[in-house]
Amino acid sequence: MSGGFPVAGAAHAIRASHEIVERALELSRADGAIVIASESSTVNLRWANNTLTTNGAARDRSVTVISVVGRSFGVRTTSAVDGPGGDGDLAVLEALVRASESAARESEDAEDYSELITPAGGPPAASAGSPTSPGSPGSPVGVFTDPAERTSSAVFAAFARDLAEAFGAARAEDRRLFGFASHDLTTTWLGTSTGLRLRHSQPTGSVEWNAKSNVPGGSVWHGQSTPDFTDVDVAATDEHLRARLAWCGRSVDLPAGRYETLLPPSAVADLMVDLYWSAAGRDAAEGRTVFSRPGGGTRIGEMIGPAGLRLWSDPGAAGLATTPFVTATSSSATSSVFDNGLPLGPTDWILDGRLNALVQTRASARSAGHADAAPGTPGTPVTSLVDNLLLDGGGTASLDDMIASTRRGLLLTCLWYIREVDPEVLLLTGLTRDGVFLVEDGEVVGAVNNFRFNESPVDLLGRATEIGATARTLPREWADWFTLARMPTLRIPDFNMSSVSPAS
Repeated sequence: MSGGFPVAGAAHAIRASHEIVERALELSRADGAIVIASESSTVNLRWANNTLTTNGAARDRSVTVISVVGRSFGVRTTSAVDGPGGDGDLAVLEALVRASESAARESEDAEDYSELITPAGGPPAASAGSPTSPGSPGSPVGVFTDPAERTSSAVFAAFARDLAEAFGAARAEDRRLFGFASHDLTTTWLGTSTGLRLRHSQPTGSVEWNAKSNVPGGSVWHGQSTPDFTDVDVAATDEHLRARLAWCGRSVDLPAGRYETLLPPSAVADLMVDLYWSAAGRDAAEGRTVFSRPGGGTRIGEMIGPAGLRLWSDPGAAGLATTPFVTATSSSATSSVFDNGLPLGPTDWILDGRLNALVQTRASARSAGHADAAPGTPGTPVTSLVDNLLLDGGGTASLDDMIASTRRGLLLTCLWYIREVDPEVLLLTGLTRDGVFLVEDGEVVGAVNNFRFNESPVDLLGRATEIGATARTLPREWADWFTLARMPTLRIPDFNMSSVSPAS
């Protein structure tokens, strides 16, 4: 035995993930190394036709080794169980490390090369021009040697009880409820050859409902994200679904065209997530995105929304807390493996209606002409992706208030099958789904057919004539990848419904 770990060649399992990180770093012969271990536990419930149909539970662990040789890097990942042949087996772990080193030696110099982050990398820095104080506490990272946190079916105890009552009410009213609920706890350990030792445990929960009636086209949807299901009000959700199904009692056919449209928070979230994922500073500087300035440079500083509009991310946002340091297993326009462990702080992407920041790695910030791109430096242009997104325009009107002030327009439920058409203007296309409603003189008077839309989320921000109150929501299209969002309802005077869709 050496250092408390099995000797090379012994078929012993290293059970604890933090020990796997430490052992992989010890095994490394590269110039630098980053090891990321992740353990997740997930539970879920599914229901259909007012009956629970399935429930499940799963656990998973993955280990990623990133080796740095000179200015190149190699990445290898394994997902396996404990025991001989698994990622906790010393022989398998050593093979993973060697494969990562071999990949690094065979790779060309990385365009995004930077020195690895050290423990002296500094506290989270406020974004450039942000009014938020630097050093926002972010999420607690725990002690590196702490074990993984686990979820269990107990998280659904109250939810499942209330769900049974909702099933009874739905049966009595000839309604059918379908849905899926999931809760995940993922713990991540990140260690580097420079001495970083970071840990974070992230709870992620969501519940999606479909309610259907016997009326043709009678289908409505509702989604919610939640950290622990204690804030899921089943009775209130069922009442919301019941009311919307009642709106489906009258059917109205409308042609394609431009309509005043109320986009609810879920639909806004899907559009803003697309905007966020397209906000790479490098791509904008190269003239390839909607954030590129004609003639060169980026549009930072330009007005792209009404005064008072703010779009931001913050790992310490109340109710939306997320990992407060970079974890990257690959490099792209919006992330760099060399930035692993970089502290994350609040970043204002849009501030008072102006484009305030784009996503910048340390390397892309340097390429943009910022010589000093060290993390922790006040005013640093390094603005990494954070796994949450918030939009606020200062509005206080609820969705009901905005319906009441609508003379004639459409109310959407959600968007679906969103795809990019033209990155230079961020033109998106997609479908409406599970409830498009006609509003006349402040009241919903019926359900209309679905549409295909063609719109740019950047243009929509500039054309919005009213911004409602901000609320926690769940994107529908991107819920598998992005769940932490707070968005308002937007009133768009001329939303482009480009064609009628046969989708139901």
